[in-house]
Amino acid sequence: GSVAIEEDVIFVAKALTYDSSGTVYVFTRNADTQAWIEHQRLQASDATGSEDHFGRALAASGSLLFVGAIGSDEQRGAVYVFARRDGVWVESAKLTASDAAPKLHFGNNLAVHGNRLLVSAIGPSPRYGAVYVYELDDRTGNWSERAVWRGREAGTYDRTPSLYWSTTTVPVAGFGAALALTDHQAIVAAPYFGGGVLVYTHDSETDRWSISDILTILGQEPRHMFGHAMALEENRLFVSAPRHDNDQGTVFIFEKRNTPDRWVQPSRLTGVHQTRGLRMLGTKLALHGSDLWASAPQHWHQDGLGSLYHFRRDADTGQWRSVTELHPGDFLAHTAAIQLACNALAMQEHIMVCGDPDAHRGRGTAYVFEYQENGWTETAQLIDAAKGIPSIVGAEVTCADGKAARFDCSEVDLLSFLSVADLGGGHGMGVNDLWGWTDPETGREWALVGRMDGTAFVDITDPLNPVLTGDLPQTHGSPASTWRDIKVYDHHAFIVADGAWNHGMQVFDLRALRAVKEPPVRFAAVAHYDGIATAHNIVINESTGFAYAVGSTSLGYSCGGGLHMIDIRNPRAPVFAGCFSDTGTGRAGTGSSHDAQCVSYHGPDAEHRGKEVCFSANETALSIADVTDKDHPVKLSSASYPNYGYAHQGWLTEDHRHFYMNDEMDEGRESVEGTRTLIWDVADLDDPLLAMEHVSENTATDHNLYIVGDLMYQSNYRSGLRILDITDRTRPVEVGYFVTAPDGADAPGFRGSWSNYPFFKSGSIIVTSIDEGLFILKKRSMDI
Repeated sequence: GSVAIEEDVIFVAKALTYDSSGTVYVFTRNADTQAWIEHQRLQASDATGSEDHFGRALAASGSLLFVGAIGSDEQRGAVYVFARRDGVWVESAKLTASDAAPKLHFGNNLAVHGNRLLVSAIGPSPRYGAVYVYELDDRTGNWSERAVWRGREAGTYDRTPSLYWSTTTVPVAGFGAALALTDHQAIVAAPYFGGGVLVYTHDSETDRWSISDILTILGQEPRHMFGHAMALEENRLFVSAPRHDNDQGTVFIFEKRNTPDRWVQPSRLTGVHQTRGLRMLGTKLALHGSDLWASAPQHWHQDGLGSLYHFRRDADTGQWRSVTELHPGDFLAHTAAIQLACNALAMQEHIMVCGDPDAHRGRGTAYVFEYQENGWTETAQLIDAAKGIPSIVGAEVTCADGKAARFDCSEVDLLSFLSVADLGGGHGMGVNDLWGWTDPETGREWALVGRMDGTAFVDITDPLNPVLTGDLPQTHGSPASTWRDIKVYDHHAFIVADGAWNHGMQVFDLRALRAVKEPPVRFAAVAHYDGIATAHNIVINESTGFAYAVGSTSLGYSCGGGLHMIDIRNPRAPVFAGCFSDTGTGRAGTGSSHDAQCVSYHGPDAEHRGKEVCFSANETALSIADVTDKDHPVKLSSASYPNYGYAHQGWLTEDHRHFYMNDEMDEGRESVEGTRTLIWDVADLDDPLLAMEHVSENTATDHNLYIVGDLMYQSNYRSGLRILDITDRTRPVEVGYFVTAPDGADAPGFRGSWSNYPFFKSGSIIVTSIDEGLFILKKRSMDI
């Protein structure tokens, strides 16, 4: 989120974490290989936990590093000073505001020049803000607060509007959002709700600061965010307005004129030929000599999202021109719809660092570019090399005294565990959905594990010693996806992904697993169905040979997000078979289904017995449809329920009498008191009845659930796998659990167990946990 460079050192901050205080990573060059390696990690000496935001801002100068921590001490904030001594960075001072109060957020932005330091404080409301001026006493080595400027006290500045400025009012909102500093001038940006840049000049005789200039732009509007980022060198100042020119963004150049001692704006910089899709140019700036870099994090281009623009000053004419457009990193490693590529920039000599906090599913990456013979080239990706929980294999870990290894449990033992890394997941990748397959020829049991960037195939026949046998990468050209789903028909796996552009549906022949001699190997799909681009889930009725993609929202036949029906009876040649959407349900009223179960119905409703029926969780309601005739599917019924948040997924009892459904959003909205399971009586498919709402003592968000006999297996994120006895269909009783997220927090949220598969005859239960990996579990007694 913040980066800095000083001499031979790169600093990269990770200010926001789930389970520890913020950290600043120090990278130096290896003398032999010239590779950048992690040299040291810095934290505050009085670190108190994950809310300190240590590293929110960085500034480096010579042998000193300044680190802002806006969350320190009830969000009063602090700036920590580190000094380099014999190659090691050591905390030497802690600076706090003289008027420190809760939620001041002191340390939000920093600027250092010589023996002077500027520190901004912008609280939860950016309406005003303040900037604190510190100076170093050479005799004592102490930093002391010498002045405080407050946005609310800036008042107005009397000047005549001209070609370059058209206001006499000082815009103070967000005062201190960007800072710059020279020997005797300090420049403070206030870019919100108007936008402006204030210039403070220091009088050495009186040792006083005063506002000497205000910089604005002609035709300025509140939304332009003029002053969002600044870069300063000698008598030239660059000020960005990322939302100027219809959100394309513009960087304005100001030059200082000694007579009078003011700044004027002779030119501006925009993207290369107004590149198509350009947005937010100038979100961050970095300057050194005749080179300026400006980020455009929301620039859509053929390689993905996010660009860096390099501008250079012509030595003869003095004019700045755009010379290079770079796309940092591997966009296919991103998983979010909106990226923050290069949300932090730093530059020195021939090195430039781009900090992308959203890369690799929010784990973050710092991209290093260096100037070489052929121009600027990405030479490194700096990451947090910390690994997750190590895999546990070789011996069963029984649940004793409420623990199995470091995991909370009851009546469920841990057979083995494979970490995300050991499942083939790269930096920042996690796991999501999964399914299972038992090879009918060999009897071997397989876990088919969805990762953000592909699918892992794990042989769990020996559940104490699982083997990663192979990997099927995501469809070429599609980005990593938080949501991947897998189902099986006729020894083929069918795989979809959501938010993944042109991923489509991959088809993989599982018989290829039999031939692997030296695992793991990289597989290829045997077929690809492009009738959809993305889908949230894939549903398969193995008794009919039809698949149903749900939650499709772009390209292909989206079917309103409802049932996109595919004939897979010839697995290697899937054919579109039709659409069904229960209009009037779903958040947009298009009948969008989040998930479904489609069966050859054999339940108590004689009218529909023998038909192919789909039970769909449609965001706002349960929807039931007869899809026997793919050309003429028929809605049978739909039913909503009180306090719905997001009807997510469900499963039928084996007699098709009851349908148990979860709601993914009701716990987070506090519309229910605990984890809620909806129990539908579907004896009459034309009139489903909500028989009961089972509310657990847990408060975690619920996710996928499945039913085997009289047991229901729920993956409920932070409360992990929950096993419930449903012998009495409307009064479930918890009989075992295993918490896969080791923080032990039972609360709404989207960490922990994603899904489970309890259908193996061996009794092995496989469970995915997003950040952790694959768990192979077994309930102690299957006789309840």
